[in-house]
Amino acid sequence: MVTRGTAVIWVLIEALLALLLAGMIVMVFTNVVMRYGFDSGLRWGIELSRLAFVWIAMLGSALALRSNEHLAVTELVETFLPGALRPLWVLTRLVIIGLLAMFVIGCWRQMMLNWVNISQVTGLPTALFYLAGVVGGGLMIVVAIGQLLTPPPHAAHAERPIE
Repeated sequence: MVTRGTAVIWVLIEALLALLLAGMIVMVFTNVVMRYGFDSGLRWGIELSRLAFVWIAMLGSALALRSNEHLAVTELVETFLPGALRPLWVLTRLVIIGLLAMFVIGCWRQMMLNWVNISQVTGLPTALFYLAGVVGGGLMIVVAIGQLLTPPPHAAHAERPIE
């Protein structure tokens, strides 16, 4: 069930992703021009681009999971075992939740250890890289739990007779 509040959160995440991507493009392009044109560069731009890339990957993965756009090969199950589609959907979501729980716990531990490690270039704590894993992994766990309560996205195909 998607509420208005949840829809707003996902729209805000999409907007944040667009801003991060735009900022990353500007920083990398500026750095390339400065490096080849002026024989200098923005050291902080490299680090901020890397941080933006990590956040883009984690938040983008959560959006992809929410939209069921991750890689899935379901043709064999849909064709030969349409009755197994729902149990396999539940099983895969449980595996996803378990693996993401381990991922989030590991990222949380690394984040807590790295708040004191400050980058000499930007002055930002290196824990921000691991915070992306905590936030993105947490979002994916919430999405996977929500998907346990919904039918598989390919269930309509499983109802079709084989032609």
